[in-house]
Amino acid sequence: MEYLHSLFDTKISEPTAVTVGKFDGIHRGHTCLTKDIISKKQQGLKSCLVTFTNSPRIALEIDDSPALITNKERMFMLDDDGLDYLIECPFDERLMQTDPESFIKVLVENLNMKYMISGSDFTFGYKGAGNTDMLTDLSKELGFEYKVIEKIKQNNRDISSTYIREELKEGHIDIVNDMLGYEYFVWGEVVHGAHLGHTIGIPTINIMPEKIKLVPKFGVYVTTIDFDGRIYHGVTNVGTKPSVSNENIVGIETHILDYNGDLYGRFVKVTFKSFLRPEMKFDSIEELTSQMNKDKIVAKEFFNK
Repeated sequence: MEYLHSLFDTKISEPTAVTVGKFDGIHRGHTCLTKDIISKKQQGLKSCLVTFTNSPRIALEIDDSPALITNKERMFMLDDDGLDYLIECPFDERLMQTDPESFIKVLVENLNMKYMISGSDFTFGYKGAGNTDMLTDLSKELGFEYKVIEKIKQNNRDISSTYIREELKEGHIDIVNDMLGYEYFVWGEVVHGAHLGHTIGIPTINIMPEKIKLVPKFGVYVTTIDFDGRIYHGVTNVGTKPSVSNENIVGIETHILDYNGDLYGRFVKVTFKSFLRPEMKFDSIEELTSQMNKDKIVAKEFFNK
């Protein structure tokens, strides 16, 4: 996959199939779009996804919702999917001031766009004035094929990043994973913690998620941990660890079942499988240790089903 940083300065000579959007989370609706443009390889088109380095909703001061996926995580996922071009451009004043017709002309002229697909709610250009009806007309005028797909629904509601964020904040990880079409994960570097786990015989690893990343509801989860091309089973606490810390710093602490290696400074992927219980404050280290051992038993039972 070729990774590009500008829309206005990019020139692609090969004919492309294009989709445009924030793609926060790359949920099942997004996957319909990406699979479609990648499939156009059979027609001699390169797949090209245009997205943004920053959230349009934050830039436009609509809200400041954290992201379901970081830019790095999105890049790795799309690379694995077989995308040819990923263009990550800043959602800045120049882009915001571009009128709808000029925006589509940039796609045609700079990306050699021959095919475009979007969802039925797609808007574009200055103040979101462009819509699917306008795109249908522009496709005829500018000579590219255009396809619109309807939104995918779950529980009679459109699957969207907003819907997924709501469920994630409630700890409904099963619903989240179903809407995403894959299991929610956090990717990060293992950092030093208080080393309490080693003293009580339950060693843990700590990762600090990027500030823009939305973590699940504070609590304990059954997880898998991926590093060195292998997947391990684990139990993960998301939250501030109130039993042992007063710093109120949000972190992700994981005990890897049947593993004792040193992972400091390494990057790991923690994937959330099931919610076990809310985060709790215990009166003593002994109570905390007892509960952690119970959580380990439940996690092992989960994987032994």
